[in-house]
Amino acid sequence: MTGQTPFKKVGECLYRNPASLQYYALVKIKGKQIKRSLGTDNLAEARRNLRTFKTDQALIDPLAGKLTVDGLCDRQLETIKNQAPKTLGRKRHILQRVRQHWKDVDIRRVKQSEIKSWLAGFNFGAPSYNLHLQGIRALFRQAVDDRLLASSPVVGIKQRKLAKPIRQTPTVAEFNAVVASIRAQKLSDTAGESADYVEFLGLAGLGQAETAALTWKDVDFTRGQIVTFRVKTKTGFAVPIFPQLRPLLEKRLALATTANGGSPPLPHTKVFSVANAKSALTAACKRLNIPGYSSRSFRRMFISMAIERGVDVKVIALWQGHQDGGKLILDTYSHVRPAHSELMARLMTTEPPANVIPIQAAA
Repeated sequence: MTGQTPFKKVGECLYRNPASLQYYALVKIKGKQIKRSLGTDNLAEARRNLRTFKTDQALIDPLAGKLTVDGLCDRQLETIKNQAPKTLGRKRHILQRVRQHWKDVDIRRVKQSEIKSWLAGFNFGAPSYNLHLQGIRALFRQAVDDRLLASSPVVGIKQRKLAKPIRQTPTVAEFNAVVASIRAQKLSDTAGESADYVEFLGLAGLGQAETAALTWKDVDFTRGQIVTFRVKTKTGFAVPIFPQLRPLLEKRLALATTANGGSPPLPHTKVFSVANAKSALTAACKRLNIPGYSSRSFRRMFISMAIERGVDVKVIALWQGHQDGGKLILDTYSHVRPAHSELMARLMTTEPPANVIPIQAAA
């Protein structure tokens, strides 16, 4: 180390500036010499910081060189360019805000306190806060994965808690009224089709994307199941043709057979020719003077009914294409659990249920 005031070596890889009394690290990793201030004039603290510095440097690629936040954003965009347009647009917007704030700053110079200050500078609620935090967390996680940083400055910053409102769920009576109201619109060419579409949502418990994509090759009457694909999680799963659903599907099959000249519909033919029934659903809710329910509302109704009828939550999760064993449903439908709990409590009697064979008798 050279300069106007020579640094004094006080230990292996440890030097002190006589002028400022600050300690510095000087290490050589894979032939590359790296100098870094240890940020202290206390010898014991300097030694601790030196050990941490050596550990961190072992995790970093010595040939990686410097990279700015702007360059890191470019790398991140390359990894997400094939995501859905809406998702990509949101992430690009967040990364643009990151660029504007840090510009050409070296990624190694970004501190956690600066990230917290940046997040606090926006006047938005918990959902937007969490999305921005997720965006910058993914950005610096990539730097760690690429061995540009030993650790991410975002580690330790917690997400804000989201409110968990109990969203309005239609009753079975409201659901039936909506379907009947849509079907009764004689001036609409697609009234019957839209009514069947909405009815399917409530009876199958599937979402709009799965319903709109459903074809006859996905419906297996022999096995009694529908094979579908959950767009949100990109997961294929099977749903039973429930007793309440079978008459509707049989009616749809009869209509499709008639439309095909008396022959069964081709496998790729859509079960529903309408892509959605938003307008019909909105209009029906207005006519009935009930809350403006959506397709998700009827999915909630289906899940609530299943819980209240004693269907195991893990089974419901499988019907929904979830892979978490029912955790999401238990968290989301906590308001339904008391009814389910009361139903289960009725089974706890001193008398054995009629459908149970005692173990000794079975033996």
